[in-house]
Amino acid sequence: MERITSEPRPDWKSIVEEQGLTFHMTGDVPYWDESAFYAFTAQEIAALETATYALNEMCLQAVEHVVTQKLYDRFLIPEAFAPWVAESWERDERTVYGRFDLAFDGSTIKMLEYNADTPTCLIEAAVAQWHWFKATAGENDTLDQFNSLHERLIEAWATVKSETVGDETLYFTSVFDGDTGGEDFMSANYLRDTAAQAGLTTEWIAVGQIGFHPRRGFTDLRERPIRHLFKLYPWEWLIRERFSRHLRASRTRFLEAPWKMVLSNKAILPLLYELFPESPYLLRADFAPLPGDYVQKPILGREGANTRIVRGGETVAERGGDYDTGAFVYQEYVPLKNFGRGFPVVGSWMVNGYAAGIGIREDDHPITGNECRFVPHLFEAER
Repeated sequence: MERITSEPRPDWKSIVEEQGLTFHMTGDVPYWDESAFYAFTAQEIAALETATYALNEMCLQAVEHVVTQKLYDRFLIPEAFAPWVAESWERDERTVYGRFDLAFDGSTIKMLEYNADTPTCLIEAAVAQWHWFKATAGENDTLDQFNSLHERLIEAWATVKSETVGDETLYFTSVFDGDTGGEDFMSANYLRDTAAQAGLTTEWIAVGQIGFHPRRGFTDLRERPIRHLFKLYPWEWLIRERFSRHLRASRTRFLEAPWKMVLSNKAILPLLYELFPESPYLLRADFAPLPGDYVQKPILGREGANTRIVRGGETVAERGGDYDTGAFVYQEYVPLKNFGRGFPVVGSWMVNGYAAGIGIREDDHPITGNECRFVPHLFEAER
């Protein structure tokens, strides 16, 4: 694994905008950064793929353990929703996707966390970096990119159609502030587009526009019942909304499924280590501060908010935020390798049960946050 500088395409902004990546800038600084790329060997890609499958299997076993042992309080899942989570798991309700965030230095792979419910970075990983690869290296048959995200998503939706939705409408929802170029809106509608390519009838509705009718359940703006809903909106928020008491009794099927509540917060980290302490992919984690160097993370947190790194008993890096609720996990600290321009985190995607590709975010700060950059990748293919 190495970071190689490259010359951005002169019209890169208009190119990625046409591909749906309208949020390519963070203020005046590029979020999509093709002034470099990460190059891997085929063996490194194979190792990342193997790790992703192994981590996914461990996570599924961990959900089974939570359900059978009723460990919901560890995950801050309210008691009223515990039976719903269990029912969802026991019915084997469908999951579409998730993203493991991995520390990788070219040899050692360690799981940092799992974005199992509402992972973004999808348009940049599935679409923009693939087109970048085809434009810059696609004619070189010794190079490839670990990226089947788009195709796997279409396959996933085809499965959803055949198993669950059929000819009914699948609604897609996210927060919407009126900005049709915003990340949540664009990400939800990219997923909607892949669902449409799989033959599903789809509609988009903002979270704030969803209504409730005593007989019809959750409804759209025309008061039609919403039977199937993909939500780019976190479970930990949804179950704390004023209408949350209607969730379990409603006839709506949700994607991601309710059992993903178990995997979508960082309480999964100590449980995974408890169940699989010998795994080479897991860092030691606990609900109490660890001896030695560690990272403190809020159980319910996003984008590195309220995370701090402690080394030798001193806080050496931290980020503020709105998730300082007092409920934290503590994970062994592993320094991210700096390849010359920042600290990369490898996002490895699971889609429909398949390891489907990677995307790399790098940050000047050792805690990856909203100011990070997305840098494309390629690898030397074995021929």
